[in-house]
Amino acid sequence: MTPETLFYILIGIIILNFIVDQSLDALNAKHYNDKLPAVLDDVYDEEEYERSQAYKKTRYKFGILTSAFSLILTLTFFFLDGFAIVDEFARNISNNPILIALIFFGIIMFGSDILTTPFSYYSTFVIEEKFGFNKTTKKTFILDKLKGWLMGAILGGGILALIIWFYQLTGENFWIFAWILVAVFSLFLNMFYSKLIVPLFNKQTPLEEGSLRNKIEEYANSVGFTLDNIFIIDGSKRSTKANAYFSGFGKEKRITLFDTLVNDLEEDEIVAVLAHEVGHYKKKHIIFNLITSIITTGFTLWLLSLFVGNPLLSEALGVNQPSFHIGLITFGILYTPISEITGLVMNWLSRKFEYQADNYAKNTFNANALISSLKKLSSKSLSNLTPHKAYVFFHYSHPTLLQRIQNLNHNKTNSF
Repeated sequence: MTPETLFYILIGIIILNFIVDQSLDALNAKHYNDKLPAVLDDVYDEEEYERSQAYKKTRYKFGILTSAFSLILTLTFFFLDGFAIVDEFARNISNNPILIALIFFGIIMFGSDILTTPFSYYSTFVIEEKFGFNKTTKKTFILDKLKGWLMGAILGGGILALIIWFYQLTGENFWIFAWILVAVFSLFLNMFYSKLIVPLFNKQTPLEEGSLRNKIEEYANSVGFTLDNIFIIDGSKRSTKANAYFSGFGKEKRITLFDTLVNDLEEDEIVAVLAHEVGHYKKKHIIFNLITSIITTGFTLWLLSLFVGNPLLSEALGVNQPSFHIGLITFGILYTPISEITGLVMNWLSRKFEYQADNYAKNTFNANALISSLKKLSSKSLSNLTPHKAYVFFHYSHPTLLQRIQNLNHNKTNSF
């Protein structure tokens, strides 16, 4: 294979990925005006349903614009030998392979983010503002950007530097050491994400003593779940949309509730949402996902080790001097089809896990409360209640609201 042939294979993958994504989005958009199933009639009133349709259509049109801009930017960069230009610039600054790679990726990541920031700004301060979701101030928007760049430089740059160092020391066997590094980092991040990362962006406060905390602790005790760490996060700082998540293991495990969730739901509904999260823990979904992620990462790094040193990967992007960072770019694009397949499998498993967590909440607490909470959360976020099946198959990590309600209504049991 010649470098030119590989170059056009890369272009083909990028364009094909764009076409598939746009086709799925278009299919999904055709169902925005579908009549709601009877079981979902009470999610929206007529005015709110029209508002949800307007929101979906606005986001769809904006998505076409941003995706097209990203494609044009990417193709332009490819055809103008952008990678070779940035690589040469980095090599003029340093002869150290690690520093060259850090400068190379720093320029590309920073440049890409700067060029797409206007779209992010418009999304936040025009679209989300128009539909009543945005609570982000311009100061918070800027600070989030700066913090994101700093974290990317420290964490992303640090890990990349170590991986290249392993490559210099061990050659093709670098993937073993890189795998261990990423596995340890993933485990550490999962354990201490809420303690170390979240405080950089949000304020977390322990849930106060009172009726809600008593109900949560009563439920946790009833299912043998030790839960000392229940926190409220100021999600309303950025958006009116609500969420809750579980993190950590052992003594570090904690439940985090968005303040918007606490404000929007009744106490029994909040406990039902928590019961769902406890179900994920009890069913060992978190551990499974972590192990699966580590195994997938190992496979990817092993595959990378077989190709990254091949001069063809660098030459395809117009760089005559083979290097790890250029090979990594080419490999990342070639890996896209495999990544899509593994993504489909993980989404399928995730949807299965959501059913299991729902069932756990249904059997240990209250199905009606969970159904009510899901409907309220969908209404508050103007969710699409009639997505196309193909779009769900490719993109949804959760079953649709209709599917979840049908599952919860099947052999419904209420423990409390």
